[in-house]
Amino acid sequence: MKSGILPINKPEGISSARVVSMVKQSCMAKKTGHMGTLDPFATGLLLCGINKGTKISRFFLHGSKRYKAKICLGIETDTFDYTGTPIGGKKPTGNLSKEKIFNTISDFKGKQKQTPPSFSALKHKGRPLYEYARNGEFIAKKARDIEIFEISIDKIEIPFVHIDVSCSSGTYIRTIAFDIGQKLGCGAHLGALQRTETCGFNLKDSIDLNDLEKMNTDKIKENIIPLARALDFMPAHTAEKKLEKKIQFGQKLSAGDGLPQCKKFLRILTKQKELAAVVEYDKKSQAFNYCCVFLN
Repeated sequence: MKSGILPINKPEGISSARVVSMVKQSCMAKKTGHMGTLDPFATGLLLCGINKGTKISRFFLHGSKRYKAKICLGIETDTFDYTGTPIGGKKPTGNLSKEKIFNTISDFKGKQKQTPPSFSALKHKGRPLYEYARNGEFIAKKARDIEIFEISIDKIEIPFVHIDVSCSSGTYIRTIAFDIGQKLGCGAHLGALQRTETCGFNLKDSIDLNDLEKMNTDKIKENIIPLARALDFMPAHTAEKKLEKKIQFGQKLSAGDGLPQCKKFLRILTKQKELAAVVEYDKKSQAFNYCCVFLN
């Protein structure tokens, strides 16, 4: 099976790890991995690296994301989403105006600090936080810098508010739902979540997991995005045979090899437009350090 990225439309009620396992089986791949997890209750775009595609996952983990979310006003849960246990009882929402909801949600746009939820996969002393939380021990992690690039309301049907959010990596949408409820004074939790974009990839270009299981090998290959195209947000340089040999043997690279200066990462392509390597420019030494190599 060829190497690259396969965008999958993850269904509800299945873990990202399980999706990766199913993709590996369907593709008959030697190696697979995802590039940014989704909670089991969440749906939508999950990028899966196939074979050597797993080597480029680091370039996608910190990219921006976009989500469609349904916020349920009036009830808070211990997990901040519908899978959790309600806490504090139901609060009235009938007095909330659409104008107040709109203004409150609009205020979330911009750079801010966000405290991760206690029910999360973040680690504390080598164990995920949710393991502590399930045993009644709620670990408070330090607030982190995030940014909400865009946030808009698609529909208001009290007690439900449907929003569209574009945000930085590491943003917890269920924490946004909880915080919106706090600011409105009625409490809230996340009722549904769908990832629609990540790192330049769109949900409309993904494959439903159920459809993947029915595809033959040739059809799956058609849908795998080649390594070079998957990283097309990076500048590129096409290598001559001499440069290819240096890459193949792991020899040091510099501007003297004809490589252009770049802000950070550079794709080096073969004459056939296949990915030979990804390098990172070191301004201080004016050298190029290898991130990953794909030439045998």
